[in-house]
This record gives sequence, structure tokens and C-alpha cells, in this order.
Amino acid sequence: MDAVARFTETVRRELDAFLADMKTEDFLPAARLIREAEEAGGRLHVTGIGKPAHIAAYAASLFSSTGTPAYFLHGTEAVHGSCGQLAPGDAVICISNSGETAELKATAAAIRRNGCKVIAVTGNPDSWLGRFADVTLAAPVREEGGPLNRAPRASFLVETIVLQGLSIVLQEKRGLTPQEYVLRHPGGSLGQLRENEK
Repeated sequence: MDAVARFTETVRRELDAFLADMKTEDFLPAARLIREAEEAGGRLHVTGIGKPAHIAAYAASLFSSTGTPAYFLHGTEAVHGSCGQLAPGDAVICISNSGETAELKATAAAIRRNGCKVIAVTGNPDSWLGRFADVTLAAPVREEGGPLNRAPRASFLVETIVLQGLSIVLQEKRGLTPQEYVLRHPGGSLGQLRENEK
């Protein structure tokens, strides 16, 4: 079996195992914390180090387009001044597969010192980040699917699915209408109302 076939098999197995255990109610505490922050005038931010930083940027954009304004917080710049975008009462999603990344530990600690709530998305809920966070969403994988089993592949997909699931819960609770979605996404085919939505 070649490397790509092994990757496909591994990812299928990891996603099947994760999706079989994923329950919508797991997202409710995180959604509640975010809604409470918003109701108190706070905002949502998303951060990560390395590959999770790319997920964080995507997630912030996804949340914003589906009714929950969100902002990308640079994982390392946060401790060099970018924590200035935070205000007490804000909520911050921190993404880390291991939950032990030194740079993200420093960022999460700074986020907490700035009076914000921390939501962890991690493959290891028993990690430092998992225990430090106010709410933890598990995104576990046993294997990444690559030749060295190190570069984020399966974990990248599972973390993304977790954040997509959270975005769906938030969108549903907000009751976002097609008209509101179009206002946030006026370009392209997604920005057009369908016949049954007019």
C-alpha cells in the first residue's frame, strides 16, 4: 500500500471514530459562554500556534459569516502587544492538538490575565490547556496519517470539524436568516437569495 493510500485509510478511520463519539450537546457549554460574553458586550477571538493558527483564521471568518462576529488573535503576537485587542469579558478559543505547546500556554495565560474566558479545542482534554480552559472541546486523533505521524493532518481535520460544529450551534441559536447571511456575504453565488428565500 502506498503512502497516500495509507493516509486515506488512516484519516477515514480517525474521522469515523471521532464522528461516532461526537455529540451536539458537547458544544453547548462553549456556545453558552460565547453568548454570555456577547450579551455582556464582549467579543469572540480565535487563536492557535503553527497549523492551528490557520484553522483559527478560518474559524473566525466562519463564525463571523454565520452570525457570531469573531476576530483572529495571532498566537505569538498576543504576548507582544496583540492582547490589546482583548477586553475583559471577551471569549477566546485556543486551538492546540497537544494542549502543551509552550507558546500557546503563554498566550492562554495572558488571555486569562486580560479578564477573558478561555475555550480549548484540543486532542488531549487532560493536557495543560484542557485543564486551564473554562470549557474544553475534545478533538482527539490517534494517528495523523503521514509517513512520520507528526505533521498535522487528521488532527487538522478534526479540529476544523469541532469548530464547524460549534458554528452550527451558534448559528442555530441565533436564528440567522438567509437575508442576514446575504448581508454578511454579498459576493459570489452564496450571496444570492434562492427562490424559496425571497
